Amino acid sequence: MFINPTRETLDLTNQALKNGRPLHKGVTIATGLTYYDLMAPAKNIYPVITPLRNSIPRVRRINASDAARWRQVTALLGSGYDAMGWVPEGQRSATMSYTTAQKSASYVTIGEEDYLTFEAEAAALGLEDEDSMVTLRLLQKMMRKEEIGLLGGNASLSLGTPSAPSVSASGSGATLPAATYSVIVVALTLEGWKNASLSGGVATSKTITGADSKTFSLNGGSSNKSSNTTQAVTLGETLFATATTIQGAVAYAWYIGTSGSETLQAITTLNSVAISAPLASSRQAATAITADSSANPNYAFDGLLTQSLNPSNLAYVNTLATGTAGTGTTLTASGRGSVVEIDTMLQSMWDNYRISPTVLYVNSQELKNITNKVLGTGTSSLLRYDASAGSTGLPYSVVAGGTIEFYFNPFASDGGTKMPIKVHPDLPPGTLIAYAEHLPEWYQNNEVPNVAEVLTRRDYYRMDWPPVTRQREYGIYAEEVLAVYATFGLGVITNIANG
Repeated sequence: MFINPTRETLDLTNQALKNGRPLHKGVTIATGLTYYDLMAPAKNIYPVITPLRNSIPRVRRINASDAARWRQVTALLGSGYDAMGWVPEGQRSATMSYTTAQKSASYVTIGEEDYLTFEAEAAALGLEDEDSMVTLRLLQKMMRKEEIGLLGGNASLSLGTPSAPSVSASGSGATLPAATYSVIVVALTLEGWKNASLSGGVATSKTITGADSKTFSLNGGSSNKSSNTTQAVTLGETLFATATTIQGAVAYAWYIGTSGSETLQAITTLNSVAISAPLASSRQAATAITADSSANPNYAFDGLLTQSLNPSNLAYVNTLATGTAGTGTTLTASGRGSVVEIDTMLQSMWDNYRISPTVLYVNSQELKNITNKVLGTGTSSLLRYDASAGSTGLPYSVVAGGTIEFYFNPFASDGGTKMPIKVHPDLPPGTLIAYAEHLPEWYQNNEVPNVAEVLTRRDYYRMDWPPVTRQREYGIYAEEVLAVYATFGLGVITNIANG
């Protein structure tokens, strides 16, 4: 249908064309008429750090059965005097004897699941192969969980119930309101520390519904709660609390409030705490802790840290003294470019078992502390700045900062070794672990080349479950156990204060 424009319309059109400008507002980016530039593939910005998983040898067992089993010969006992081999002319020595033990470690299953809807798979075409990427991310997450298990999985070490904490109040200038406060403490394993937060609370026991709709329960890594101790505080004083250390705990959760209304106020990697500010509200109540939930004997294996901290094993363990409540005890500089507590550990491991650790795993806090002890005040003479002879009159160039890359271990039969110091993403502040990855040659003739191995009954495998809805369902699993043949190749220093 033809529409006869009015004179006014024609005049406006002619004027617009005459001036070289469009009649209406032009197209801008704000209109949205642009190409959608989505970079492919998706950027996976998350850390996947698994140093233990990457370095511990994985050994496939044939006919693995339900558990790995081995016999250990731990000592050869000479006849007569163990250290004397003298025999009269023409006579025979008496016979030597052995110390042996039967060892076993049950295989467990680790795994993770995910799914991909048909619509999401189709919509991802051109961006990435979503089937492959789901599998990759699934494997990466399972490896991260495996790493935490290799370090701090706990099947056998129960924390029990801590003793009631010791409390006191002193000082001035604090803003904690005057009141009589009640303090309760809960000890945490490495898994418990990883699972706990001030906002989310301490993990106890959790019922998990699997993708098959079946349920199972996992303990979160916390002890039972202690009985309470009360302390009157006047305005200006700081409330101090100290727990008796528990071997196996790497952190402590503190519930504070009026008696019967204690809530979570702090999580420390020391066995003490200092409270100087008003208490936070809307935190987990101590009544949520009703039982010891520290171990998973039916589902887990013991990690390196757990096996080290188990008093029944032969690992070196040094739990530093409590020190001042809230501040604890720090590492000690030797004055000769080393740390007293680390030197003592290395010497003990050599003197008792003729073994030298090959790596030292630390938290970022302990790396800084070790660096400060080695290079701090009183040891500056160990540092030297050299300038070449031809640099006279030229500006110097200095790189600020630095850290300790290796720790020299003098306690070794070949004159000493350099032990790398590595930051582990899952170690808590206040704990470090020395690990002899390989036994020295004087042990290897006994068929034990490694201190620890991951024995696999069935290594990583992907399950593609039959579709029952319009989505693909995946699972990645492994059946394995961490076998530590020589627990004396492990050493731990814990309860270290920052400083």
